[in-house]
Amino acid sequence: MAIVGKKFPSVSIDAMSEMGDDLKINVFEEAVSKGKKVLLFWYPKDFTFVCPTELHAFQAALPDFEKRNTIVIGASCDTNEVHFAWLNTPKDNGGIEGVTYPILADTHRHLSNILGIVEQEVEYDEEGNESFTGSNVTYRATYLIDETGKVFHESVNDMPVGRNVKEYLRLIDAYAHVQKHGEVCPANWEEGKEAMNANRTGVAEYLSAN
Repeated sequence: MAIVGKKFPSVSIDAMSEMGDDLKINVFEEAVSKGKKVLLFWYPKDFTFVCPTELHAFQAALPDFEKRNTIVIGASCDTNEVHFAWLNTPKDNGGIEGVTYPILADTHRHLSNILGIVEQEVEYDEEGNESFTGSNVTYRATYLIDETGKVFHESVNDMPVGRNVKEYLRLIDAYAHVQKHGEVCPANWEEGKEAMNANRTGVAEYLSAN
């Protein structure tokens, strides 16, 4: 279910801080009340393989997101207790020690089911009995949310495919440029490159110069 251009669901979810504090986080309210953009990224499971590489990559880029007035929040369907155990596991042992942004613990699949990102299928036999197939964990979904709570980007990777953190920085830069200048950003646009006006003259001038 695509939600680009719509408000992010206003739902409060359990979360874990780096210090072991049990939190309740409403991603929509984080954006609106703090006047910040939010990058929310979902990963399948704690103590797995691709996942810690992504959490450390987002941590390494945290200063770049902060410069862009953007909050980073991780999320999975693991419990706060499992999150805390992973946060206390050293990096060289597959852990995420050193990660400082909060991590949602959507153990009831409330928000992830609203977003439609859980790998699960429901089947019914001839007698109407339910059976479930799939891992019951989330895909690698990513949401970029603006200061009004509106989603301006969403993407979903299959579980074996890790994300490129730099692309989210580029997308935030592009959206911020649109917000500030009212121009639109063409393919492969990066900060400092030429954008264009959203009309026939604008596209003609851009294409003739590029």
